Amino acid sequence: MGLDVTVRLDGRSLTIAELVRVARDGESVELAAEAIVQMEHSREVMVAAAAGGQSIYGFTTAVGALKYVNLEGSDIHQFNRTMVINCRTGHGEPVAQEVVRGTLLRLANHLARGVTGVRPELAQLVVRAINEKWDLPIRPLGSVGQADLTPLGDLAGALIDRESFRLEGGEGLALISNNAYSTAQAALAFADLESLADTLDVAGALELEAFLANPSILHEALAERPYPGLQKTAARLRELLAGSALWNQGVPRYLQDPLTFRCLPQVHGAMRDALSFASHQLAIELNAAQSNPLVSVAHQQVIANGSFDSLPLAAALDFVRISLAPVLISANERMMKLLNGSSSGLEPGLTTEHHLGHDGYTEYGVAGQSIVSEACLLAAPVSFQLVSSSQSEGIEDRTALTSLSARRLAEMVRLGEYVVAMELVAASQAIDLRPGLQLGTGTQVAYDQVRATIPALLAGEAVPIEIDAVIEQVRLGHYRQA
Repeated sequence: MGLDVTVRLDGRSLTIAELVRVARDGESVELAAEAIVQMEHSREVMVAAAAGGQSIYGFTTAVGALKYVNLEGSDIHQFNRTMVINCRTGHGEPVAQEVVRGTLLRLANHLARGVTGVRPELAQLVVRAINEKWDLPIRPLGSVGQADLTPLGDLAGALIDRESFRLEGGEGLALISNNAYSTAQAALAFADLESLADTLDVAGALELEAFLANPSILHEALAERPYPGLQKTAARLRELLAGSALWNQGVPRYLQDPLTFRCLPQVHGAMRDALSFASHQLAIELNAAQSNPLVSVAHQQVIANGSFDSLPLAAALDFVRISLAPVLISANERMMKLLNGSSSGLEPGLTTEHHLGHDGYTEYGVAGQSIVSEACLLAAPVSFQLVSSSQSEGIEDRTALTSLSARRLAEMVRLGEYVVAMELVAASQAIDLRPGLQLGTGTQVAYDQVRATIPALLAGEAVPIEIDAVIEQVRLGHYRQA
């Protein structure tokens, strides 16, 4: 068995894929040698600035409404520890350890960039926590996005208390005044959405066949509307449907199908374009300086700033959720059309014995409506919300709510996995009611996998109550490469 590949942190080149591997697969981490040197230089600049009489937020002064308090003569170690502990005001059940590991990785990368003025020893402590898989808590409720103070208070407090680590000047603020938690949450949610998007394409292609839809919607002339997401989606659907009977003359039932079938490449493509933009923003944020103050080794200065404002990522997350909502609505509506006999041309509920009063899969429509409605409620943008501007005597007068935005995206993706699982099961049943229909090379693989897990509904049988196995396959990405 080979050794784990190590992710090297230099503060400038961390990728979404690397974060996912460390968070979920336990890949090991190390600090780049040049990052250690950069942190040492950064610390020297900060210490020299303080020695020269410069007031440095969180280093020579207290923070927030007490920023006017000079820390000269104070117990610096105790002040830094207390500042961290006082931020442990979160609520809710602790998040999954994969989120904790992702947060630790983003935090280590933030320190490795060498802009916070901390000693390398602090970054090495964070790396050790990753590699030794320390079980550390983060409660999810309490961050407003102007740095993840509350969840990072949980994490940093547990981190330093576990090892009785003595924080030096400025190090307490460096641990909590950044957006490592929100950024890690977003990275994991984006990875899951990429998988879901691929699976939604597969389910959509299977539904086109189950409905006997017109494949002209995938014509290469769509390139006349040159959106990258549209082109990618259309090409993928053509690949999935290669060899399908849909391409044969006389098989499609209508010239103009319902819009959720006819506009499938446009709707899925729009989501892909939104995700592409947001992934670009996240790629920047994974390696961006998020600290206040900011230490510039090049300029030999310590600069007060607002780099902890996470609006670029928060707004992008809102955009992605908004684009995902119509995808899930359309997915459920296509399933509803298959269940509706007047639309599909099949028996209502995709039953084989409608004459006996059995309603087959009809109630899948009700379940789908409920789940999609809940998902759409999570799509409302939050990056402009401000509950109050009185925090810290009015200093902290804006929010981005990035962690909420990322958490809602993760929740939407989970709900989407239920929707697409029901799509796959219903479409497979519809195909069984069209005997002899030739499927595409990709859709045949998906159909076979569904049938290996959930048998066709036969006369006299009740619909499968639990399709957890299909949902788990969707979650693990088993259908995305069909």
